[in-house]
Amino acid sequence: MKMTRLVALALAAAFSAGAQARDTVLHIPLADVLAMPEAQGKLDPGVKFYLAGQSTPKVLKRFSTDVSNPKTNGVGKSDEFGCKWAALTALIRLQESAKREGGNAVVDIVSYYKKVEYKSATDFECHAGAIIIGVALKGTYAKVAD
Repeated sequence: MKMTRLVALALAAAFSAGAQARDTVLHIPLADVLAMPEAQGKLDPGVKFYLAGQSTPKVLKRFSTDVSNPKTNGVGKSDEFGCKWAALTALIRLQESAKREGGNAVVDIVSYYKKVEYKSATDFECHAGAIIIGVALKGTYAKVAD
């Protein structure tokens, strides 16, 4: 009985360790997040988001640089939807901080998952595991010309 239980526990640990190790990397257009119906009521149209390499209006003043690193439960969600949801959460947090600092934009946004930068003028990077989906966005709060 003890041997059967021990074998069962060992098998369960082996399978769960493998499931936890999944790390699927996705690159998703930021425009897809901004177009989500959920974004319409949560993102202030007075605060704009610009990925590094993307053309921006003239930057009048730069404030601090910060990182938002939200996670979401991936159970029951597609990786793509979970990534968009986590990115929306990151944008909301960055938006709130930009407004507190007197900015109307977040510029030079890069993905910063595990402190590794991924730069794209159109996409952000997301990592989807077996249970958790995460996005890390780093950007600089700024005041840009209208």
